[in-house]
Amino acid sequence: QVQLQESGPGLVRSSQTLSLTCTVSGASLAGTDYDWSWIRESGGKGQKWLGTILHTGGTRIDTPFRNRLTISKDTSKNQFTLYLSSVTPEDAGVYYCARGCGLQYDRRGQGTQVSVSA
Repeated sequence: QVQLQESGPGLVRSSQTLSLTCTVSGASLAGTDYDWSWIRESGGKGQKWLGTILHTGGTRIDTPFRNRLTISKDTSKNQFTLYLSSVTPEDAGVYYCARGCGLQYDRRGQGTQVSVSA
């Protein structure tokens, strides 16, 4: 059974970098079958795709975040990590990691709440 679990700080200060890690079990990030994504829900706006790390190791980042979002993976730990720099209160929300590209995913973590203080 594939499971994803997000972890990271629940509160970050404005202008700092948010770092969230997704730990995957039941599937290998070293494989070539799947891509892995980060998604956010905030302000009742529904799910927003942030970025994807491809099975090739490359990344696709949604245009508004290209200057401040990085995604990396550690296959030895079976984890992938989001780094979002220069956060503002608008970056608050529930962050999810998922298996798939964009919003086309078949598994998703339970989500982790992130607040941003001024």
